[in-house]
Amino acid sequence: MLDRTLQRPGAGIRYRDSGDGRAVVFLHGAGMDHTMFAAQAAAVQSAGRRVVLWDLRGHGESELGAGIRFTASDALDDLGALLDTLELADPVLVGHSLGGNLAQAFVREHPERAGGLIVVDSTWNAGPLTWLERFALGLAAPLLALIPARSLPRLMAGASAVDPRVIDEIAGVFERMPKKAFLDVWRATASLVDPDPLYRTPVPLGLIRGAQDRTGNIAKAMPVWAATEGVTERVVPDAGHVVTLDAPETSTRAILEVLGGFDER
Repeated sequence: MLDRTLQRPGAGIRYRDSGDGRAVVFLHGAGMDHTMFAAQAAAVQSAGRRVVLWDLRGHGESELGAGIRFTASDALDDLGALLDTLELADPVLVGHSLGGNLAQAFVREHPERAGGLIVVDSTWNAGPLTWLERFALGLAAPLLALIPARSLPRLMAGASAVDPRVIDEIAGVFERMPKKAFLDVWRATASLVDPDPLYRTPVPLGLIRGAQDRTGNIAKAMPVWAATEGVTERVVPDAGHVVTLDAPETSTRAILEVLGGFDER
């Protein structure tokens, strides 16, 4: 349960801060909420780190004002404001899917404000795109708009996990978000993709994905990203896009291993 609120223009951001140790800030994926990191956050806190969990505006417990639409720029500003409020100088950002795209964009804009970046099942913002990938990226939102609202949560959940129980759980979370809001979130995610062949992540980087993640171009892009940046890509067996729920124990170990590697630098 999140126990604090940060008032922001057009939104009330709910968050929880454990308050001790070097900070790790978790950013959940589109349509999800902070609970997708419950197991990982508990383990990271038990390892002696300060853990910050929060819900993006319009997700979970974080409200979005009437008539306010979700945008990537607002979400990035919320993240900056949260770090300011908690006076976090160099937290490690752990982002899944949209959260990973946001974390990448934040580090790219403010490299001095993060001490590390762990991207979980998210595409590479700065990575190259083929013409077909560009076309698919632009077409995704219009195609999703054609799907009936009652069918969209179950369809998206089925594409996000492999464990039937996890699919049911994710579908229940997706059902809480109106279709119009979900499409805005999807457009925001696409807007963060900004190829730059010369860009390299300026802070320690960790990459994790589910072996059966078939969303977007993640399975193709992340291995190339790892090779380009000279880091190890950790692939979690028997897990789809929402790897933290499909394989919580293995995902937790992977995150702890990456954090341990950061400490050794």
